[in-house]
Amino acid sequence: MIVVTGATGNVGRPLVEALAAAGEEVRAVSRSGPISADLTDAASLRPVFSGASAVFLLLPPGFQGPLEPVLDEAAGARVVLLSSQGVGTGRHPAFFEDAVRASGPEWTILRPGGFASNAFQWAESVRTSRVLAAPFGDIGLPVIDPSDIAAVAAAALLDASHAGQTYELTGPASVTPRDQAAAIGEALGEPVRFVSQTREEAFAAMTGFMPPEVAEATLDILGTPSPAEQRVSPDVSRVLGRPPRPFAEWAARNAVAFK
Repeated sequence: MIVVTGATGNVGRPLVEALAAAGEEVRAVSRSGPISADLTDAASLRPVFSGASAVFLLLPPGFQGPLEPVLDEAAGARVVLLSSQGVGTGRHPAFFEDAVRASGPEWTILRPGGFASNAFQWAESVRTSRVLAAPFGDIGLPVIDPSDIAAVAAAALLDASHAGQTYELTGPASVTPRDQAAAIGEALGEPVRFVSQTREEAFAAMTGFMPPEVAEATLDILGTPSPAEQRVSPDVSRVLGRPPRPFAEWAARNAVAFK
């Protein structure tokens, strides 16, 4: 039996579907679903993790740890941690990854870059006025389709040969905000106008749904990405045997959110 935390999110939902399609028994866990648990309360995890052969850990926003009590409850199970590319580039601390590595030999760490699904932040403006406003319109990053993250996670949960591996997950090519506006317009069958924001305008908008320090760090990545953050990783192709999905495919699959 495989436990998936964060089972109702952009990664968790397709991961549960992929594991079920592979014939696995899946325990889908979320804070508000039929099977609920809270990673900040390790005791609540005991009945959820009981009997698990593998556990997918998606840490909730704002989780400060410690992670060790959670890993203690998952003892004996293979652990797949959804981390971030920022750990590899030095923008984010590594203490959660370090805790997983110290927990035993059966672990896999996934470090995705920016999610294609971050484009949902523009859904309302695209629906109401066919406008997409963003800063740094011509600076690209290889954003990844969350369904590809889920596919790699499924492979790691199902196949012990991925134990001890750290995978950096990106899309197949850099895509700029201007490119994303064009792809969403193509998916809708009508143009979406790109409007350039200043950093200050973007910061004001972003702090409506994220802490100021997170907004500043995100704008640093979007505006002045390092070569490592702009690099296309081969790991999705290596694990799945196919290229990662382009942003345009994500936009076409999710066009209803922008109509």
